[in-house]
Amino acid sequence: MLSFLPGPVLYLISLTLLIINTALWGSLISIGGIIKLLLPIKAIRLGLSHLMNRFMWCWALCNGGILAIISNIEWDVEGLDQLDKNGWYLLISNHLSGFDIAAQTYLLRNHIPMLKFFLKQELMYVPIMGLGCWALDMPFMHRTSAAKLRKNPKLKGKDLATTRKACARFKHLPTSIINYVEGSRFTSEKHQRQQSPYKHLLRAKAGGIAFTLSAMGEQFTNLLNVTLVYPDSKPDEDILYGVMNGRVKKVVMKVEVMPVPEVDSDAYFSQAEYRAEFQRWLNDLWLKKDDQIEAIMQQYGNNHLQNKQQ
Repeated sequence: MLSFLPGPVLYLISLTLLIINTALWGSLISIGGIIKLLLPIKAIRLGLSHLMNRFMWCWALCNGGILAIISNIEWDVEGLDQLDKNGWYLLISNHLSGFDIAAQTYLLRNHIPMLKFFLKQELMYVPIMGLGCWALDMPFMHRTSAAKLRKNPKLKGKDLATTRKACARFKHLPTSIINYVEGSRFTSEKHQRQQSPYKHLLRAKAGGIAFTLSAMGEQFTNLLNVTLVYPDSKPDEDILYGVMNGRVKKVVMKVEVMPVPEVDSDAYFSQAEYRAEFQRWLNDLWLKKDDQIEAIMQQYGNNHLQNKQQ
């Protein structure tokens, strides 16, 4: 609708609208969090959790509306027909931009429960943000430092037990947990520094998935392997900025529904070979994802994400 305007003008319009959208729904979610704190009744809290997730759904929908106004993005999405709004999912994805979560929540909002992250427990005490995340039932985890474990070996396993207890509420509330297993956004500099064996991806880290599966693996109905590509983005460009100024107009997302891998938490955290085997499984999955991204780039006649050193 407004794509004829110059990029800097589109950026200012989109930035203003996105701030208003986030402030509006974020404020409502925070108010819901205050009510949940004041009324610690299970039925009320469950009802408020559904309402807070609906507010997040509205945030995602409005984000899509803003994008339609400023850039008329073309969405190329596959794999949504196999998803269930009332399922429990662990979603893993490559990570390219600060725009990723907005794109994925918008595209998946009607197909799976609203996305949640495992967050460090310290973030719970960040003003406004911590309350909002708690209101949305984001799972907070406590990680005991290696130094404390050396001083007090009895603490080993306590973090996992605490997280399992915190996640028990998700048995009554369909949930999707997302994990960006590379641990960081892709850039050519990070790719070269890591000496990544992949063309379009950073090395995958198995620890976060293993911890999540150890904490609530039996609750998940499926693993969702999501591949995200922005075929018309420039090398190492800030994709969020590219979207907001109307330059990035194409988003590709492929969703593969997979069985949930089993993780023996005792073996994973105590046996090096068991950890190595799980890492090999993830590496194989990442190799296939790299090939899939290459095929998508070739399909669109663009190879912008290819590392310059290759």
